[in-house]
This record gives sequence, structure tokens and C-alpha cells, in this order.
Amino acid sequence: MKEKLQSIREEALRAIAAADAPESLNDVRVKYLGKKGGLTAVLKSMKDVAPEDRPKVGQMVNETREIIEKAMEETKEKMARALRRERMKKEVIDVTLPSKKNMVGHRHPNTIALEEVERIFIGMGYEVVEGPDVEYDLYNFEKLNIPADHPAKDEQDTFYINKDIVLRTQTSPVQARVMEQGKLPIRMIAPGRVFRSDEVDATHSPSFHQVEGLVVDKNISFADLKGTLEVFAKELFGPDTKTKFRPHHFPFTEPSAEVDVSCFKCGGKGCRFCKGSGWIEILGCGAVHPHVLEMCGIDSEEYTGFAFGMGLERIALLKYEIDDMRLLYENDIRFLRQF
Repeated sequence: MKEKLQSIREEALRAIAAADAPESLNDVRVKYLGKKGGLTAVLKSMKDVAPEDRPKVGQMVNETREIIEKAMEETKEKMARALRRERMKKEVIDVTLPSKKNMVGHRHPNTIALEEVERIFIGMGYEVVEGPDVEYDLYNFEKLNIPADHPAKDEQDTFYINKDIVLRTQTSPVQARVMEQGKLPIRMIAPGRVFRSDEVDATHSPSFHQVEGLVVDKNISFADLKGTLEVFAKELFGPDTKTKFRPHHFPFTEPSAEVDVSCFKCGGKGCRFCKGSGWIEILGCGAVHPHVLEMCGIDSEEYTGFAFGMGLERIALLKYEIDDMRLLYENDIRFLRQF
């Protein structure tokens, strides 16, 4: 029995010394110390040992187990240290290298301008409403008093999906959809992307953004429109800003007007920015046409309203004194980081 234990110990120590990974070391443990291992087999054969020799054989088995376990523990620690050293070599950090700058993005000029416009109108009690970019001709034109033969349909250079579906040319369809719901009174603005078949230049793009507003209630007059837009202009361009209304024509409003603000660069004296006129055009507006109200199911005898619309890019160009709309979409980080 002594010779057998000696043989098991020597074989186990050789196997431990030859192990080159934790997995192979575990295989040695199973082979010699597991339930079906060599030492376990010796313990099972104790019934064949004379009773007076059993304590001595049991002690020899325990000593052999301790020797094997100690050798395995030492080898395991050596392996762990070696693996740690290897990992540290691979993961070494050169603290003398310059740090990597964390490039954090920020809001686009269009987004900054839109948030400013929304802040102003929300402060006046307006709701922000959005609608689909792909719209029915019914909402994009007909419900806005632009029938099939109206010249405005040609002027807007529409992208048609088919004869009944278009890429919206304005955000006014959102106003028609809200009026159609019949929940009065209405105080809303509708920001969003619109599409027109325009050539790309410094002031035009086939895809741009608008912000349109609508108020419908009892006893709403053109004076309410003028007061609202005057407050808006002063909030956006400064408290000394003046407004001027010029007669115009839009199919969905009557009367209609275009709105100018006094040049916030020269104070109205005339400069390169306002082309010497002292005034800058910012939006179109008017009293909601009675026919538009009726087509959306609102009694034009009881309710009146006003509407206005502005190009978001134009607001951004004016506010930040940018002279070319294309700069907003070229994604040149040197330009965008200025904002």
C-alpha cells in the first residue's frame, strides 16, 4: 500500500509540474483527488487492510492528499501571477500620452431657433402640434381654399406621390386637421419639415422647415394678430423691434399681410443687412378665410381666427446673421460649432 501511495504522489506531482493552464491543473485534481480518482480508490480498498494497519494507512493517504493539494495550490498561484503579469503587459497605459478629447455635440442652429420660437408661443398659451410629412391633397390644398385649378398649386412646385397624395408644401395641413376635430378654441403652432421642387441656392432648398400658427375663437380680430406678432418680434429680436404690415394675398386668409421687422442690426437706419431699407421681412399672416373655417366644420358666423407662417431657416439666418442657407445643411463642423 505504501508503494502504491508513493507511486500516486509522484505521478500527481509530475502532472502538476507539467500543467500549463488552470484547465489542465483541474484535470489533475479530478484524476487523483476526485470521486473516481486514485486516492479515492485507495480509501475504498481499506476494507482489505488489516484492522490494526488501517490507522497507519489512513494517515499515509491523508499525507499524500495534503502534499498533492499543496503542490496544486502553489502551482495555481504561480499561474495566476503569470497571467496577471501578461495581462498587465497588454493593458499597460502610457500616462505621458495626451488625453483623448471628448467631442460633445450640441444643438443645430435650426433647433436652437425652433426652441426659441416655441418658448415664446408656449409662453402665450399656444400648443405645439405636429403632423405627417406625406399629406393628402385634400388637406394640403383643398381645405386651405386652394382648389384643383388654383394657380397657387403651380406656384408651390409640389412633389406628388400620386394625384391624391403629396409631400406637404407647408405645415398648414396640420391647422386644417386640428380645426376639423372641432375642439375650440384653438391656439397652436405647427413646426415641421416641408418640401417644394426648388433649385438649391443661398435662399432656397427642396426641403426646409416652417412654423405656422393658428388661433380660432370668438371675437378674434386682425388687431389680435398684430398684437401677437408684435410681442413675438420683440421677444425674438429685442424689445426695441418695430413691426410693419404690408397688404398681400394668401388663398387661406382674408385680409392677408406680410410682416416686416425693423432691422435689429442698424435699428432701422439702413445697412447692408437690411439692404438699406431699415426693414426685414419675416413672415406672412392674415385673418382665417371664412371658407376655410366652413370646410373644416366651424361656423364662420360665430368664430373667427388668424394664422401666420414663417420659414424656420429664415429666422435662423436672420438671428445668427448667416448669408447662405446651404451652410445649415453642409454639416461642416467648423461652421456648426460656432453655435
